[in-house]
Amino acid sequence: MRALIKGDGIFLTAVMQQEEVGQKLDFLERRLNELPDQLLSLGVRVVLALVLFAIGTRIIALIRRLIKRALSRSNATTEAVQFLDSAMKSLLYVILIFMILQLFGVQAASIATVIGSVGVTVGLAIQGSLANCIGGIMILTLKPFKVGDYIIEDTYKNEGVVREITIFYTKLFTHDNKMILIPNGTLANSSLTNVTQETERRIDLTVGISYEADIRQARAVVERLAAEHPLVSKERDVSVFIDNLGDSSVVLAIRFWAKRENFWQARCEMLENIKYAFDEEGIQIPYNQIDVHMV
Repeated sequence: MRALIKGDGIFLTAVMQQEEVGQKLDFLERRLNELPDQLLSLGVRVVLALVLFAIGTRIIALIRRLIKRALSRSNATTEAVQFLDSAMKSLLYVILIFMILQLFGVQAASIATVIGSVGVTVGLAIQGSLANCIGGIMILTLKPFKVGDYIIEDTYKNEGVVREITIFYTKLFTHDNKMILIPNGTLANSSLTNVTQETERRIDLTVGISYEADIRQARAVVERLAAEHPLVSKERDVSVFIDNLGDSSVVLAIRFWAKRENFWQARCEMLENIKYAFDEEGIQIPYNQIDVHMV
């Protein structure tokens, strides 16, 4: 009797295992039959996503051009146009990415839920970017500088001509055409020097003459050169005075003014003219030298 029950149990177990295997095979067969349709559907969605991205980028470029044209007609500043264009570009691309995700079955509600659940983490991760964005808004509002100004960032001593103010960074170009990207948050929260804020700049020179030279003669020569130079401002006084009594020379300080766009040219030409004029007048410009006495 027990043998019969045991045999029936083994038989039932084998039947159940066979049915389970059959169900798995049927499921696998259905999945394989559905695979071509799924791959075709995925391929169509990928193609549609690429087409949507291509069309979307064209539309974004068109919208940006229209906004720039409208802002230019409204006499908006160059800084405002660049900042708003950068912000609009970022916003439009985010919308385009959401539209592409919806093609793959991702619903807007699901996206909003995911964004809400990771909002704190993302906020901590991009707090620097948010600070830069707010810094850009402060720069546009307070206007410590504008496009075309030459600025010196005092913290890290970066300097150059402001070429563009974007939503996160300000682009500077140096005299040797190097581009420097400075975060807007850094510029908004630190001191900086705007070299080209005013129309004129003062040029400070120091020139040493020997102790045997006539100081009055040297002063008269420098004042004559400044009066004759076309780039030196005639509306401001030229100052020539003794700045220091050095170890081997009397140091003259020379101060005059020039237009900001002529700063470097006026400075270099005045130094060159002073050297030639001192040579002609016999005014010696001493240099360090060592006398060696042999015993």
